[in-house]
Amino acid sequence: MEDSPEPYSCFVSVSITFFNTFNAEAATGIFVMILLLVFSALVSGSEIAFFSLNHSQLDDLRDNGGTKESRVLNLLDRPKRLLATILITNNVVNIAVIILSTFVFSIIFNYEENMILGFVVQVIVVTFLILLFAEVLPKVYATQNALRFALSVAGIMLTLRRIFYPLSSVLVKSTNFIDKRLAVKKSGLSANELSHAIDITHDEKGTEEDKQLLYGIVQFSNIYAREIMKSRMDVVAVDEKTPFAELINVIVEAGYSRIPVYRESFDNVTGILYIKDLLPYLDTDTDFKWQTLIRKCFFVPESKKINDLLKEFQEKKIHMAIVVDEYGGTSGIITMEDILEEIVGEINDEFDIEETIFSKIDDLNYVFEGKALLKDFCKITGVDYTIINDIKGEADTMAGLILEIKKELPYKGEKLSFDDFDLIVDAVDNRRIKRIQVKLKTAHT
Repeated sequence: MEDSPEPYSCFVSVSITFFNTFNAEAATGIFVMILLLVFSALVSGSEIAFFSLNHSQLDDLRDNGGTKESRVLNLLDRPKRLLATILITNNVVNIAVIILSTFVFSIIFNYEENMILGFVVQVIVVTFLILLFAEVLPKVYATQNALRFALSVAGIMLTLRRIFYPLSSVLVKSTNFIDKRLAVKKSGLSANELSHAIDITHDEKGTEEDKQLLYGIVQFSNIYAREIMKSRMDVVAVDEKTPFAELINVIVEAGYSRIPVYRESFDNVTGILYIKDLLPYLDTDTDFKWQTLIRKCFFVPESKKINDLLKEFQEKKIHMAIVVDEYGGTSGIITMEDILEEIVGEINDEFDIEETIFSKIDDLNYVFEGKALLKDFCKITGVDYTIINDIKGEADTMAGLILEIKKELPYKGEKLSFDDFDLIVDAVDNRRIKRIQVKLKTAHT
C-alpha cells in the first residue's frame, strides 16, 4: 500500500496560500520598522534616564557646565513638558510601527484564508517586538546608565520638544486643569488626631518620657520660630564697640559658646561671635581688634517653621539664627538646641545654669514666670494646647497671652478666667508682667 501524500500536500497548500511574496517594498518596510523601533527605544529609555538622575548627578552636571550637560538641565527645568514630549513621541512612533507592520505583512502574508495566523503575526508578534525592544530593554539599560543615556539623547529630546511643542502644551494645560479640578485633600491624620492616638494607644508600661517624645515628633512640623525662640529681653549680646577686656568678662559671666554682636542697638545685629575663635587671642593685648572675628549671621522670620529651619541649619552648618519681626526689628534668637528640645525635651550640659520658669505648689496651683512659653505651660500643666491656640492670637508667652487679651498692662492681682484654669497676675512692673499664678480647675495628667 502506498503512503498517502495528503499531509504533505496540505502543508504545501497552507504555505503557498499563507505566504505571498517578499519584494523590495517589504524589505524597505522592515528596514524602516527597525529604525522606528530603535528610535522608540531611545525615547522610552530617556523617560527613565532623565527622571532617575539623583542630586549628586545633577550637581555634577551643574559643575561641568558643558553643552550636553546644559541640555539635560534645560530639559529638567520643565519636567512636565519633557514628560509630555516623551509620551507623545513614543505613542506616535509606536502607532507608525503598527501601521507600517500592517502594510509590510499584507505584502508578505495572505490573511484571507488564515485569519488566526494573521492575528498571531499582526497583533501578538508586533506587540511583543514593541514591548521587548522599544520598552523593556531600553528602560532596563537606562536604569543602569541613567546619566550616560540622558547625555546621549538630550539633543534629540530638545529637537522633539520643539517639534511637538503645540501638542505638549495642550497636554500640559489639560493635566494642570484636571489636577486642579480633581485635587483632593491628602488623606492622613492631623497632628491633633495623632496626639489623640498616642493617648489612647500608649502602653501602660511605656514611660512618660516616651510619650512626650512621640508628642514632640508629631507636633514638630506645626511649631513656628517665634514660639520657641529666646526673646530679645533674655538674649546676651554685645556692642561692636565693646572693649576686649569687657567682652571677656561678658563671655565668662554668660557662659555661652556664641554671642550676637550688634551696632548701636539690638535691632541692628551685624554678626555672631564664636567664643572658640577667641581662644588663640586670650593672652593678647587689651587693644585686640576682636571685631575681625565676627561671622555672618543668619536671619529668619518669626513665622519660620522649625522643621524647615532645622534643614537649613544642617545645610548651612550653623547653630544659631536671628529671629526678626515683620518690620525688620530683632525679636530674639533661636538655636539648634532650642529646636531639638522640642523633640527630646530639655538638654542641659555641665555649664548650663538651671533656670526655673515655674514652681509647682500642688496639683492645681502653679506660679509661672511671665516669659514662660505657652507651649511649656501646656506641657507642664497638661492643658490642651488647642485651647490656648484659639485665644492666644500672636502671643507666645504667658505674659503675651494676658496682654493679647487685656490690650493693656494689667494691675497686680488682676484675674483672667478660662474654662480649665485661672490666671492671676502676681508681679508686674511699669513695662512687663513678671510673674503669674495659675489655678487649674481640674487636675490634668
